[in-house]
Amino acid sequence: MPLGQDGPSWKKRTEDIRHIYDFREVLGTGAFSEVVLAEEKATRKLVAIKCIAKKALEGKETSIENEIAVLHKIKHPNIVALDDIYESSTHLYLIMQLVSGGELFDRIVEKGFYTERDASTLIRQILDAVKYLHDMGIVHRDLKPENLLYYSLDEDSKIMISDFGLSKIEGCGSVMSTACGTPGYVAPEVLAQKPYSKAVDCWSIGVISYILLCGYPPFYDENDAKLFEQILRADYEFDSPYWDDISDSAKDFIQHLMEKDPGKRFTCEQALQHPWIAGDTALNKNIHQSVSEQIKKNFAKSKWKQAFNATAVVRHMRKLQLGTSQEGPAQMTPTSPGERLVGGTSNGEPRPPRPCPVPPGGATRLSPCSPPQGRTAGARP
Repeated sequence: MPLGQDGPSWKKRTEDIRHIYDFREVLGTGAFSEVVLAEEKATRKLVAIKCIAKKALEGKETSIENEIAVLHKIKHPNIVALDDIYESSTHLYLIMQLVSGGELFDRIVEKGFYTERDASTLIRQILDAVKYLHDMGIVHRDLKPENLLYYSLDEDSKIMISDFGLSKIEGCGSVMSTACGTPGYVAPEVLAQKPYSKAVDCWSIGVISYILLCGYPPFYDENDAKLFEQILRADYEFDSPYWDDISDSAKDFIQHLMEKDPGKRFTCEQALQHPWIAGDTALNKNIHQSVSEQIKKNFAKSKWKQAFNATAVVRHMRKLQLGTSQEGPAQMTPTSPGERLVGGTSNGEPRPPRPCPVPPGGATRLSPCSPPQGRTAGARP
């Protein structure tokens, strides 16, 4: 159904969204949307509003309606919530939960102490959230560290999954074949242009787990064709000395998720039962120095483009003496330049994009990719 016509009942009509919300700052811009920090007049609650111009959506109606349909179904403590949807004659407005704790890698680097147990706790939350999605027939399709944000600045803040722009709601028995995602995190079957389903998210969680324990990605080559070949073969290693102090249980957990055959790959439910998640095999040895050094080398952020103005949000929150519907009182401190405050969907990559060549078989929908820094082509760290 074209946007602007009578649509689902969950859309609320408004002539002017500013009658309901005070707009504060632009947090980020995307291809056909803008994310704005806003305060609800009735409650003084801070939210992030994704403003989507209908004129810019001609021909893309299906894409945005898919994102909205996905978000509207989801209610989980580790997934950024879509609180409301408004529609005017010219715009769609997605009222998103404001997530203010910054990005996953930033928090790890800032820590002085970081262990396997910390990584296990993070992955358990991600698995629980993705299992919830899978149980609802939803595949995220673009899980990656940039889409994992902390709810608040609290030391024990939970992690949140954001960005459902590539999500797909599965029909009964359906499989998907549209290639999408970010090259370093996509499953072999996606690159092979084979039909795929929920197992692609489990592969991505395996890649994220790998990075959380060593600070660098399992696959890397400056030549994208060779990168794709590595992924297609599931050709990764637990390199010495970076993995010498990591438990065999953690490696076993990763191997079950980064399994080339999606039929043999762990599901979220199986992964949640693995002793590295459910038991006590995750070590408490401090691995912060090694992991944080590798994160800084391989995931260095560029000042070329800041997707979100975190400082502006913190300034307004201090001024208004408001929280962000956080789990508990938090002392608000200035965020680092790399941190993002985001409601729901990220609208830009933290590094300058470069074109990603596609594997044989035709055009794909792959997000911009950028090589990790500090690695030579084809070499381990």
